[in-house]
Amino acid sequence: MALYIGVMSGTSLDGLDFALIEQNERTTLLGTHYEPMPLQLRQDLLDLCVTGPDELARAAIAEQAWAELASDGIHKLLGETRIDATTVRAIGSHGQTVRHEPQRSFTIQIGHPSLLAELTNISVVADFRQRDVAAGGQGAPLVPAFHEALFSDTTRLRAVLNIGGFSNLSLLRPGTATRGFDCGPGNVLLDAWIQRHKNQPYDQNGDWASSGDVDVDLLGRLLSDGFFAAQGPKSTGRELFNLPWLDAHLAAYPNLAPKDVQATLLELTARSIADSLLAAQPGTQDLLVCGGGTHNAALMQRLKSLLPTCQVASTADYGFAPDWIEAMAFAWLAHCCVEGITANRPSVTGARGPRVLGAIYPA
Repeated sequence: MALYIGVMSGTSLDGLDFALIEQNERTTLLGTHYEPMPLQLRQDLLDLCVTGPDELARAAIAEQAWAELASDGIHKLLGETRIDATTVRAIGSHGQTVRHEPQRSFTIQIGHPSLLAELTNISVVADFRQRDVAAGGQGAPLVPAFHEALFSDTTRLRAVLNIGGFSNLSLLRPGTATRGFDCGPGNVLLDAWIQRHKNQPYDQNGDWASSGDVDVDLLGRLLSDGFFAAQGPKSTGRELFNLPWLDAHLAAYPNLAPKDVQATLLELTARSIADSLLAAQPGTQDLLVCGGGTHNAALMQRLKSLLPTCQVASTADYGFAPDWIEAMAFAWLAHCCVEGITANRPSVTGARGPRVLGAIYPA
């Protein structure tokens, strides 16, 4: 049997997700683990997302801490599943994105794969995005190929929606090349706003957003950003959608209640997703949702309202828990790299052609 471990650390920076899969003709999830992000490491990584002093040294120190945390999580996962490390073919490590600027032909993920291989004695596949960017692509999103492998249907027009810090869509139309792109902010602004005003990590169930009212004028101003009008391939990150971006728009609304801002941000996430899907793939029958956003009941209900002719449901209804899809994807991408299988989709990223993604760091 071919066993792989995927490690995913997303833009929310709340922690690391680990998924152990068996990859044969199909992907089987054997075990999962979650390792919370220490507050100091979270802050260090956030600080690296913007220009600051001594960045090279700070990045080197932060990625050592990240690799040590990832190693701890992997050892715990192996202990919980009673799997010997020698039976795992490779770890697929996404690392932590600290800069993503494909328009300037670079994307940076740190995670010290050499140290991770040393600490686990398992080969590590990392640097998944670099080859796609080198081939003229966005380097993101990379999960549509895995969504295609897991959820495509020969008779149904489907889309897979991941709502993490940012939201992205994979468009699965039978008989045609998979397409996909980032829609815009997922949880990133919702989390940042509630952290600022209530010192809570996230808006559980969207309750705070539900207590406020959407400001239609502010919503229109936010949606006027050129990113939303652009057609794919496109990807985004904290470089564009962040609190300073939001504050610049809010300057025209000095008396707006914080709860109304939260309500408007939830509507921004929902509208940018729904508008993107309706424009790119009208007639979609099934929208399969994964990522942390599936736990935001208000957001899920709003998506159902905006897409009344589409069956909106968690990937759990299709056999895979929504919290582990991305970690599984990077385990699968490690498998593709080891086997020499191309795993980007030029129709998604805009790369000049299919490429084998990742670099191997032997145990």
